[in-house]
Amino acid sequence: MRKLKFAACTLVAMFIMVPAVFSQTPKEEQPAAAAEQKKVDTSIIEDAKAAILDNIPVISLDENDNQDGSAQNVSSVLSAGRDPYFNAATFHFNAVRFRFRGYDADAFSTMMNGVPMENLDNGFTPFGLWGGLNDVVRNRDAVLGLRPTPYAFGDFGGITYLDTRASKQRKQTSINYAVSNRTYDNRFMITHSTGLSKKGWALSIAGSRRWAGEGYVPGSYYDGWSGYLGVDKRINSRHLLSFVTFYTPTENGRQGSSVTEMTELAADNFYNPFWGYQVGKKRNSSVAKIKQPVFLLTHDWKANDKISITTAASYMFGNRSVSALDWYNAPDPRPDYYRYLPSYVTDPAQKEQLRQAMMNDVNLRQVNWDKLYNINYASYETIRNANGIPGNTVSGRRSRYILENRNIYTNRINLNTVMNASLASNIDFTAGGSYQYQKNHYYKTIEDLLGGIFYVDLNQFAERDFPDNPLAGQNDLNAPNRILRQGDKFGYNYAIDIQRAAVWAQSQFKFRKIDFFVAAEHSYTSFFRTGYTRVGLFPKNSYGKSDKQNFYNYSFKGGVTYKLNGRNYFYANGAYLTRAPFFDNAYIAPRTRDFVQDNLTNERIVTAEAGYVLNSPIVKFRATGFYTNVKNQMNVLTFYDDQFQNLVNYALSNIGKQHFGAELGLDVKLGMGFSFNAAANIARYYYDTRQKATVTIDNSSEVLATDVTIYSENFRVATPQESYTAGFEYRSPNFWFVNANVNYFNNLWLDFNPLRRTTAAVSGLDPKSDLYKSIVDQTKLDDQATVDVFGGYSWRVNNRVKSLKKNMFLLFNLGINNLLDNKKIVSGGFEQLRFDYEEKNVNKFPPKRFYSFGRTFFASVGLRF
Repeated sequence: MRKLKFAACTLVAMFIMVPAVFSQTPKEEQPAAAAEQKKVDTSIIEDAKAAILDNIPVISLDENDNQDGSAQNVSSVLSAGRDPYFNAATFHFNAVRFRFRGYDADAFSTMMNGVPMENLDNGFTPFGLWGGLNDVVRNRDAVLGLRPTPYAFGDFGGITYLDTRASKQRKQTSINYAVSNRTYDNRFMITHSTGLSKKGWALSIAGSRRWAGEGYVPGSYYDGWSGYLGVDKRINSRHLLSFVTFYTPTENGRQGSSVTEMTELAADNFYNPFWGYQVGKKRNSSVAKIKQPVFLLTHDWKANDKISITTAASYMFGNRSVSALDWYNAPDPRPDYYRYLPSYVTDPAQKEQLRQAMMNDVNLRQVNWDKLYNINYASYETIRNANGIPGNTVSGRRSRYILENRNIYTNRINLNTVMNASLASNIDFTAGGSYQYQKNHYYKTIEDLLGGIFYVDLNQFAERDFPDNPLAGQNDLNAPNRILRQGDKFGYNYAIDIQRAAVWAQSQFKFRKIDFFVAAEHSYTSFFRTGYTRVGLFPKNSYGKSDKQNFYNYSFKGGVTYKLNGRNYFYANGAYLTRAPFFDNAYIAPRTRDFVQDNLTNERIVTAEAGYVLNSPIVKFRATGFYTNVKNQMNVLTFYDDQFQNLVNYALSNIGKQHFGAELGLDVKLGMGFSFNAAANIARYYYDTRQKATVTIDNSSEVLATDVTIYSENFRVATPQESYTAGFEYRSPNFWFVNANVNYFNNLWLDFNPLRRTTAAVSGLDPKSDLYKSIVDQTKLDDQATVDVFGGYSWRVNNRVKSLKKNMFLLFNLGINNLLDNKKIVSGGFEQLRFDYEEKNVNKFPPKRFYSFGRTFFASVGLRF
């Protein structure tokens, strides 16, 4: 008990002292006045990149205590549940798109039934593939950071293992209905699992539907179906064969970000520029659809009492798409285009007149579908030599506006095998190998001609820029002047093939007071592009297979845990990793050609963590310090440039990041059913290098600028760098509970525009002037706070209905996020990549923001038997 009191005092002191360590932050780097040899007078716009929060690892500690420290080994720290920090982070930090340790989503890996699930093109885990199947993905083991894992080498952020096999599901039938005011309004789920029968069979089926006519954000909607089937057969005591398949087709109308001017005109922070009225009904121009079934086959073999081998294979295929407006020789149809806004008007009277008009007429703030249709109805044109056939003439309503689908059709195969062996009572050895193959087919199709009869597969920018070259405007020289109807492919059309093979090994050594482990991995990655169209501007670099890019990588990690006793642990882990660049960051403009960034190289990651864990029946506490340095990252930004009136590519290299900080989590049982919980993430995430940029344009092989220095050092990564939560929970002996938490966030920043951190952007300005600072300084967001309340009740129906032969429970749950209805929380955003080089006016292209939802609720009732 004395140790517990000492630990409690220590952890309170740590909560007080740690924030002071991070109170000083490095100063942002300023562009050198004359260091840039090649100036860039271009402007660019960036698509918003939403952070992925779903892959937050969690750990748990075992409850074993050392009854006789002189005679027994101390049990190891396990990783099979939730510790107080990650429990809090998962439920209470989502309002600001919290990212574990500030990492991108590609720093985490996910496995299901023995196979890796993340995408090879960008490293992200497609969680939507099993959305709505809550009951069958509850069996999970999440390994924090650099801890050892029996499933794979893991990534430097951590690894999550999902077990959806039928024999691992709880034997039950569950029916659940939920109502909410978030992304969807209604959810219905049903699950039935038989458990493993005496004959060795197990069956599990599940299905759900989630839907909303309109979500929290105006103009958005949701319609998702989910289905799951799992069948297991235990052949004998040493062999288990498992088959799982699931399919979750989903369609949703999306939310778009916008500038503050538009949210003020609409008097709504959740203004959505994607929708408009058509014949009196709301229609969204940006609709996302996913239709990708998954199949998994797993074989567990217990070779003997000391060796087990798990071999698994998976196959996934299908399409995901996002719709968008496209137009040919016509005004921009987007309602928040900067030239349509009052801020673009110079005459004060006209400015005010336009402002009043936009405030009072919703059709001026939203997509005007009727106007687009009327323009297409009035557009009559004759196309000569249509479809590349001399003398072939097609006449009719040529659409000036269409709705297109941007498609990615994916085929992915995964093979993986892992052996776990007990070499001695205190030595475990794990080894494995994997092969992954993924092919993505990128192409556009016509979703709706919007009242027209046909569209033509032409590049209007190339037509304008090269009027003397009749072939330049052809998107496909193999089918020139192609007449397009609904459903036809057009524009870009190419594929990528990616392969990755890896082998790894890990050894764990467990002694009375000390555990340690070492692990290593070697991998090979290759990818190439295949073009299915011969682009008029790049006939020699667009069609057919490109050169293959090959990368060899190696990674090492290790760690040690000192076990003071069965409740107090001290640990330290470290790793050095290299990994291949992702396809998304390697090719400069894969839509039109196969050019890659110069000097493609592997990323290098150095990372370490150390901490203390207290795990007692009354107090659970963890304090962890971490440090990560990432080098040689790349990125490609593609945007529409008003000056060039074309798509411009900004290829960034030499991206380095530094992540360091502390994680604190506390859970104290106060007695009488009450408990107190608190958590803090106090960290700093910075870019620590001067990035380099190469600027190109889609309609030309000319390089506009090379080796452009971006003075990005000490700029912050756009994720909350400090997050805090504290709350109380009461659990009644009568099977109900309620908890409430107060959350606080500070040090939030918007993504910065690299063009504004160049010598060209501030040339001729006094570094001490306000204008100079407004261009260079990164946008900091206001501190924010929220309150969350959750409660639930479980009622045993058998207590009232005595004739029931099976146990039956009614389950009620209610959760309220952002109870105080704070609608000013900027959950994400970015500085537009356009810049006014002539007038240096930063307000001409102001930042775009996303706002976190106000007060939302989620209420469910379930029947389980």
